[in-house]
Amino acid sequence: MHDDDPTGEALASLGDRVVAQAAPGEQIEVVLVHSAETEVRAWEGDIESFASATAHGVGIRVVIDQRQGFAHAGSHDEAVVAETLAAARDNAAFGTPDEFQGLAEPDGVAVPEMDLYRPELAAVDPETKIRMALELERATRDGDRRICGVESADYVDALSVGAVVTSTGIRSIGRDSSCYLSVYSLAADGDETQTGFGFSVGRSVEDLDLRQAAADAVERAVRLLGAGKPATRRTTVVFDPWVTAQFLGIVGSTLSGEAVLKRRSLFADRLGETVAAPCFTLTDDPTDAAAFGAGETDGEGLATRRNELMTAGVLRQFLHNSYTGRRSGTASTGSAVRGYAGTPGVGCMALVATPGDAAPDELVAGIDDGVLVQGVTGLHSGVNPVSGDFSTGAEGLRIRDGELAEPIREFTVASTLQRMLLDVVAVGNDLTRLPMTAAGVTLVVGDVTVSGE
Repeated sequence: MHDDDPTGEALASLGDRVVAQAAPGEQIEVVLVHSAETEVRAWEGDIESFASATAHGVGIRVVIDQRQGFAHAGSHDEAVVAETLAAARDNAAFGTPDEFQGLAEPDGVAVPEMDLYRPELAAVDPETKIRMALELERATRDGDRRICGVESADYVDALSVGAVVTSTGIRSIGRDSSCYLSVYSLAADGDETQTGFGFSVGRSVEDLDLRQAAADAVERAVRLLGAGKPATRRTTVVFDPWVTAQFLGIVGSTLSGEAVLKRRSLFADRLGETVAAPCFTLTDDPTDAAAFGAGETDGEGLATRRNELMTAGVLRQFLHNSYTGRRSGTASTGSAVRGYAGTPGVGCMALVATPGDAAPDELVAGIDDGVLVQGVTGLHSGVNPVSGDFSTGAEGLRIRDGELAEPIREFTVASTLQRMLLDVVAVGNDLTRLPMTAAGVTLVVGDVTVSGE
């Protein structure tokens, strides 16, 4: 961001002026955001696209007589903000009465102090960003003679500052920066082509490891060359960190109070029960500054906090915003998620399975016969969050006598979420940060159906 961009205090002051207009019996919440994003894509030694955008936004929520109204606009102009407040009030008049409706209120949880903003990222010039994308593509192409192309090589960054101010006494300001590199490679051998990918994430360009991202993309593509279909059987499956992060994201979505209230969670009514293996502990911890989704406050301005969802396999809690907490007879867990253009939902911000002690190669060494899954397709469409049915296409490597063996593809991994969590055998020590709301780690799951030939 530049020197003329609004500060968090300036945004909060604008919010103060709006909430000061609350009428008796009326609650007002103002969310103000300013963001700047850059995306650079390299292709065949040149820049395919360069996009740089800034956005100003305001969202205003009004609650009166148990009715909620909401409106938003893409401007911080005082006149536009006044119009947005008027629209939110009009919408509230048409809202459906709900006894649980209301804004968040201060809950006494201290806001964690985290350094999530790197001013040096704002100072990086466009030429440097372009150079990184081009170098990422070049390093991937040069990584192995069998790399025949690069589908995309991207540099992406984002900087944002925001404020949440309410007539109920909340006044929060947040600022953060993030960036990542991603590359998708193509490897060929004769008529066969395989794909691979690599990532590197951070809060400034100094955090990014371009060489590692390229090397990962090369290895993941090349080692699949010659892949065939495996025989159908029940076996031990090892999810690599990228696949585990996607798997955990699905599990996390079933642990929101919103999903429970809508009866869209297979874990509804199971608090206190054993739902996973003793070696499995699942936490949503946006107070961990190393997490890609870290934040000091949630979408309602409440302090974020560490929420341990499963402890040694036992389901301990669900995530809530103020509405779902109130309706469930509990309280917010600081887990409201939103943009300025919508009302608060509930979601994970920084999900992680507590790492174990063993490295991935040690885990593989302990498996006589199994499958390493390094990629999946149709994961979200293949999982039913109510029944827990799990079925997804996959690719990876056979594990034979404790070693990675021949590549395999076009097979299906099938089980249920309930069974897979209970059948977790081990969690690796390779915590991997990815540009998503869940971190990755190697996960070993026993007795899974692999359907191939």
